[in-house]
Amino acid sequence: METLRTPEERFADIPDFPYQPHYCEVDDDEDGQLRIAWIEAGPAHADPVLMLHGEPTWSFLYRKMIPILVAAGHRVICPDLVGFGRSDKPTRQEDHTYARHVEWLRTLAFDVLDLRRVTLVAQDWGGLLGLRLAAEHPERFGRIVVANTGLPTGDFNMPEVWWRFREAIQNAPHVEVSAFVASGCQRPLSPQVRAAYDAPFPDDTFSAGPRAMPGLVPTSPDDPATEANRRAWAALSENPTPMLVAFSDGDPITGAMARIFREHMRGAQGIEHPTIHGAGHFLQEDAGEELARHLVDFLG
Repeated sequence: METLRTPEERFADIPDFPYQPHYCEVDDDEDGQLRIAWIEAGPAHADPVLMLHGEPTWSFLYRKMIPILVAAGHRVICPDLVGFGRSDKPTRQEDHTYARHVEWLRTLAFDVLDLRRVTLVAQDWGGLLGLRLAAEHPERFGRIVVANTGLPTGDFNMPEVWWRFREAIQNAPHVEVSAFVASGCQRPLSPQVRAAYDAPFPDDTFSAGPRAMPGLVPTSPDDPATEANRRAWAALSENPTPMLVAFSDGDPITGAMARIFREHMRGAQGIEHPTIHGAGHFLQEDAGEELARHLVDFLG
């Protein structure tokens, strides 16, 4: 598999993100290796809070939340998905498959880091991947937090705004990641923050991941990922692992999923679920501190 690696100097001036990256090599599914990056903060002995970003962001998205969780005594781990952040970037869109991303993340979380008693925090593609892991390896998870995400099977139509986003990012002559992030926020991004979201992608040859991911979302019942996601839904709906549903009030893409999680997941019953007001799809960017405080309460 042909890959690119973002030069480290691209990350030299990232604001409010002082964390040093860790790296490991995983099988790329083509007899080669991929480097995956992650950051850690907090006491090493504490149970892990695994916070997963989505499309087209990276672990920088969680910078407002990490200090609050660490101050409460939690160990935070934020990986960069393959194709994003400091992780290696396959150059062909067809190198990205749903199954590969699940396996790459599983390898990091369980084979490399051996995480147990995990609290999963999942937004956007972080949920499409993390919820699969939680369903397929329930013994590894102690709590689940879903925030503006889902686990689509292709049995129901995606919202029109998502189809417009997919067309725009797949067909743009140049993927300006910060513009897509800004369009999913309700509060303006500073030039420094926009530059941080663009940093992993020096030019468009690095952008196969952001272009590919929307095409991997199951949109029909015969999608290659549909059956695995249906099994995951069935497993999660009966799973007693406590689940916090913390969606924003301004996400036109996944907002309808909040009620479904609250009503259909066994682990979500009997829990008071917050709504994050004044936040868009990227609620970590719009209201990360508020979301982090709800997490601390939930973990407490």
